[in-house]
Amino acid sequence: MQKVKIVEVNQENFNAWLDLALKLWSDESVEEMQRSLTNILYSPREAGFLVKDDNAKAIGFINLSLRYDYVPGATQSPVAYVEGIYVEDEYRKQGIGTKLIQFAQQWAIERGCMELASDALLDNTASYDFHTKVGFQEVERVVTFIKQVTSSR
Repeated sequence: MQKVKIVEVNQENFNAWLDLALKLWSDESVEEMQRSLTNILYSPREAGFLVKDDNAKAIGFINLSLRYDYVPGATQSPVAYVEGIYVEDEYRKQGIGTKLIQFAQQWAIERGCMELASDALLDNTASYDFHTKVGFQEVERVVTFIKQVTSSR
């Protein structure tokens, strides 16, 4: 397994985080992603961490939060939540994602949480397979709907 180091995101490595986040959430604009990540950077309930290879190149990240609202399957509040996890394609299947989840578990314990939660889109089978491989259990499947409403006046 590759030797990697996990470091908290700060102003100096923000752009590397931004570049990786845009690969995970490719439908977001640069401006939207910058806003979202800046909010995480300054939030007391959220944090971002980069994983760097032995050449100090950012090759992945994990975004974590403390959720106080309802989390399916959770038995207490707050719940540590994996808001996003990403590893560059060429570094996958080398245990780096598992290392990030182990890091997240420790982050959760340090904040008094007994559970770590996450989610994935129904059609994201790679994410589903990863989550089950690292020990997550499926607790719920959801399809969300929306309907436009107009005034009848």
